[in-house]
Amino acid sequence: MESNFNSESIKGDRSMTQGFVAQYAAEAALRIDGVVSLVPSFAVALKEKAGVVHEGKGVRVVFDENDDNTVSITCYPVISYGKIIPEVAWLIQEKVKGDVEKFTGLNVDTVDVYVCGVSDLEEPGDVKGELEE
Repeated sequence: MESNFNSESIKGDRSMTQGFVAQYAAEAALRIDGVVSLVPSFAVALKEKAGVVHEGKGVRVVFDENDDNTVSITCYPVISYGKIIPEVAWLIQEKVKGDVEKFTGLNVDTVDVYVCGVSDLEEPGDVKGELEE
C-alpha cells in the first residue's frame, strides 16, 4: 500500500509543505554526533522575532520545479570542536537523505551542508563562526 503524501487538493495546494520536510531533515541532522545545533537563516530569525513559528530551523528545502516528488535540502549546522568537519558533514548528508526519503516518500536530489560555526566543548553556548583577531 503506497500513500501519496505530495498530492494536490481541489485548490491545487501542495499538502506536504517545505516546513514539514525541513522538520524531518533538521531532526535527522541533530541526531548526528558532532552536530551541536542548526543555525536559522536571517529570514527565519526575522519571522521568529515577529512571533511566527518555523519548523526545521537551520534547514532549507526546495521542491524541484519539474518534479513535485524531488527536493533539494540545505543544512546549516554548528559542529562540536574537535570533530572532523568533512566526516560530520558526510554523515549529515547520508542521514538527512535517508530519513527524508524513508519518512516522506520524496526523492532527495541533493543535501548541501554549510558549516556555520564551531562550538567549543568546554563552553557549549559559545559558537565561533569567524576567526577572532
